[in-house]
Amino acid sequence: MKMKQLLIGLTTLAAVLSLAACGKQNAAKKDGTVKIGILQLIDQSALNAARKGFTEELAKEGYKGKKIKIDYVNAQGDQANLKSMSQQLKQDKNDLNLAIATPAAQALQKEDADTPMLFTAITDPKFAGLTTSTKAPDKNATGVTDMVDVKGQIDFTHKLFPKAKKIGLLYNAAEANSVFQIKLAKQEIKKLGLTAVVKTAATTNDVQQAVEALAGQADAIYIPTDNVAAAGMATVGKVSEKAKVPVVNADATMIKLAGVATKGINYEDLGKQAAKMAVQILKGKQVKDLPIQSPAKTELVSNAKRMKLFNLTQADLENAAK
Repeated sequence: MKMKQLLIGLTTLAAVLSLAACGKQNAAKKDGTVKIGILQLIDQSALNAARKGFTEELAKEGYKGKKIKIDYVNAQGDQANLKSMSQQLKQDKNDLNLAIATPAAQALQKEDADTPMLFTAITDPKFAGLTTSTKAPDKNATGVTDMVDVKGQIDFTHKLFPKAKKIGLLYNAAEANSVFQIKLAKQEIKKLGLTAVVKTAATTNDVQQAVEALAGQADAIYIPTDNVAAAGMATVGKVSEKAKVPVVNADATMIKLAGVATKGINYEDLGKQAAKMAVQILKGKQVKDLPIQSPAKTELVSNAKRMKLFNLTQADLENAAK
């Protein structure tokens, strides 16, 4: 009899706790507060710009002040942090999560398959294993890629610096995004009858040595949308100017730090694109019904100081962009 009474008591307690939890969840929904988690791979200007565009566009759509709670965490490039922070975001039971950069998205998807996930700053979601279809995302994750026209950018580099016979390529071999872009770049460089000189940087501490080696072996350097290279872009800029070897970036955000010019993407715009998708999810749209998007636009940008350093005119820039 005592055992029976104990079981009844435990069952009743469980029911009360369950109702209390439901009451808290319902209260959270009733107060109109939307909860969004953001997991960012590393602190660097391109990814920061994507996050800025995302939050600003959400505010523009009315998600600001008490109407939104943003749970932002930054792994600072550490895999262990990505895992623990992904677990934290899952426990927070957000309405949706945003992953900025491929390793962040991969970690978050592994730890939390239930919360709708958006991503940005990812070149090839299929190659990264985040979905098997870009038209009908099937792993509860969708978003905006940062895939640029690598072939077009190598052609742009060649037209801008026609005397350059050796094109340097700098990237982190551990980033799936970068591996994919470098493969395309090498193919186009070979097609143009030029020589690719490749150097890798596993961390920002490796960037200076790698770019100095490239500056000594290549006539011009092309840098894809690579997170390690981006985090060390100020160093790239200093080496480029000292050695007088021009750099073309895939990311327009980086031109102010190192590049001469590019016909590339703006990460703040990517963040805004992702925010528009977030609004659709918050209003009831299913992830599987939101195809993965490419960058809505590219822009031709240049750095006046470096244009002058390498004796380039606006006409040179416009002709190369054709």
